[in-house]
Amino acid sequence: MNTSSPQTALSPELQNNPLLNFGRGIASYSEVKPEHITPAIEFLLKRAQSAVDLATDPDTPATWNQLAEPLEDATEALGRSWGVISHLNSVADTPELRAAYGAMLPEVTAFFSSLGQNLALYQKFKALSKSPEFAKLNRAQKKVIENSLRDFRLGGAELSDADKPRFAQIQDEQAILGKAFSDHVLDATDHFVHLINDESELVGLPDDVKAAAADTAEQKGLKGWAFTLHFPSYYPIMQYSENRALRRLMYEAYITRSSELAPQYGKGKLDWDNTQNMLEQLRLRDEEARMLGFANFAALSLAPKMANTVEEVDRFLTDFAIKSKPFAKRDWDELCAFAKNELGIPDGVQPWDIAFVSERLKQSRYAFSENELKQYFPLPKVLEGLFGLIQTLFNVKIESANLPTWHADVQSFAVKDLSGKLRAYFYLDPYARNGKRGGAWMDDARGRRELPNGEIQIPVAYLVCNFAPPVKVDGVLRQPTITHDDVITLFHESGHGLHHLLTQVSALGVSGINGVEWDAVELPSQFMENFCWEWEVLEKMTSHIETGKPLPRELFDKMLAAKNFQNGWMTLRQIVMSLTDWRLHSRFDAKNAEGQAVLDLSREIAEEFNVIAQPEISRWINTFSHIFAGGYAAGYYSYKWAEVLSADAYSAFEEAAKLTGSVLDPVTGARYREEILEVGGSRPAAESFKAFRGREPSIDALLRHGGLA
Repeated sequence: MNTSSPQTALSPELQNNPLLNFGRGIASYSEVKPEHITPAIEFLLKRAQSAVDLATDPDTPATWNQLAEPLEDATEALGRSWGVISHLNSVADTPELRAAYGAMLPEVTAFFSSLGQNLALYQKFKALSKSPEFAKLNRAQKKVIENSLRDFRLGGAELSDADKPRFAQIQDEQAILGKAFSDHVLDATDHFVHLINDESELVGLPDDVKAAAADTAEQKGLKGWAFTLHFPSYYPIMQYSENRALRRLMYEAYITRSSELAPQYGKGKLDWDNTQNMLEQLRLRDEEARMLGFANFAALSLAPKMANTVEEVDRFLTDFAIKSKPFAKRDWDELCAFAKNELGIPDGVQPWDIAFVSERLKQSRYAFSENELKQYFPLPKVLEGLFGLIQTLFNVKIESANLPTWHADVQSFAVKDLSGKLRAYFYLDPYARNGKRGGAWMDDARGRRELPNGEIQIPVAYLVCNFAPPVKVDGVLRQPTITHDDVITLFHESGHGLHHLLTQVSALGVSGINGVEWDAVELPSQFMENFCWEWEVLEKMTSHIETGKPLPRELFDKMLAAKNFQNGWMTLRQIVMSLTDWRLHSRFDAKNAEGQAVLDLSREIAEEFNVIAQPEISRWINTFSHIFAGGYAAGYYSYKWAEVLSADAYSAFEEAAKLTGSVLDPVTGARYREEILEVGGSRPAAESFKAFRGREPSIDALLRHGGLA
């Protein structure tokens, strides 16, 4: 099916627009130019609005085929083209692309906001839900209708005509502020460069880190070693540099990004300060929630989630913090004692010392370093191991594909069943670079659905990471190696990918990750992380960069012994971040808040629960993109909530290993695929978990895995 329709055929000037001519296929990303965005999105908005007008026409029957499916067609076409633009904005940002994206963002936001408020459309969906046809729909189709009715209510369809314009304005303003927040963080990160000309200042840094810094300098037309605030450049300094002044300089630049302190510490601009942006977003969210009849935004956020009440989530996090705090205190005391007795740090452990002292303590206690371990993880070998695991557990094959990409480093792959039938495609964009948002994520490029002609549209996913790119050593491009933490990140995002790619649901609204409760969506991703600690997995996915030999069992045993090193402290850190998010959206008086009120709340929570004082200059909250630009507002707790589910799910494979001798048990894998991955959002996550595990979830496995039992 082409993107055009008889009512809105493509004009000659639009026929070569790469955002319009890919139909149901794959976009030609490299051909998309900023000037294509406005005409394409304006056309698709008109087409989508025509579909809405037809759906709400009194003569249009309230049936799946004549109401839900045509509407899905039109909105999917808009969503997919806009998704291409949003994706490029995240991975290939330029000033021109950013401006074109920003110009159309309010239009797209306004359309989807109006869709959620359309009372006539809401009435049509209600009529469908009460019609005799509803009983004949399959489970997935029924869930789409039920979710749609819920989303209409949350989208303001039941608001008065007087309130709807303000509600739409709130959505528009939130979208603009979220984009600005993200842009400010990216600009602050991209802008900072620290150049070093004296190699003696680099003492302690591994050779590959120095080579990467020299490469960065060369790319920027500089001489020496250039360091940035992109994580693969920043963190090795914090971890390995013996130059305490350099660690402090980099830390202060990193922790003050997008704040009023950025010009002082990070060469940043005051225009990139997110302080006011956060307050405005919180005010808008609070206003939105109250308009819909909720006490606060946290309560509103729970409507489509597993958790039932604001108090339940607060209690979950608070109890977890109380259980974790003694372990975190022990970790911190050990770190301080080691810094004083072994490293002779005279004035106590400062924030810029923590990663460095931790690495030295780890080396001392377990007799290996992260850099030593890193040499065993060339990215191609890791991918080979990951794909082998997926193929063994889930009865699929992964093969290289040749899809259009947006950068030379991007790879594409096909997922096939054992008979060779194509099931899905996915992209891997592995390396950090300027113009690419930091962090790692999986996103939906295309969802699985049954088309009107009966064919199945196969899913496509993006897997995006920010690993250190390959560098030249003595003029030769060296195969990229990644840290074990990077391996865990790759497995995590692959878990999200599998959830999207292996779905067998054919109704788009609940296929793959669509329609899955937000606090359960991390189950498949966190589940995959567990395999990164299994000898039978690591042995097959490691190969020393110089010798080619696999990871020695002795080094693995040390690594396993160190698995829960400082886990109490790291767990508590994540819970403190979750509580900060939760209380900003449940207890914070956004309407009357001023100045640094958001920062102040984060400090109060840190003082109550954390064992490490929040540094005076810390503005970490100003770059908390998950909740201010990434869809996790009043949802960051989901990582810990879903970790209970994922650890318990993985324990089924541990139980199988006692009988079969291997966690790579295809029988358990098939059951997990069928009950968790394939059903997507077509039934409640609690039901899917219980179908797989045969019981309600238990926190015991998580505490055991994390050494907190």
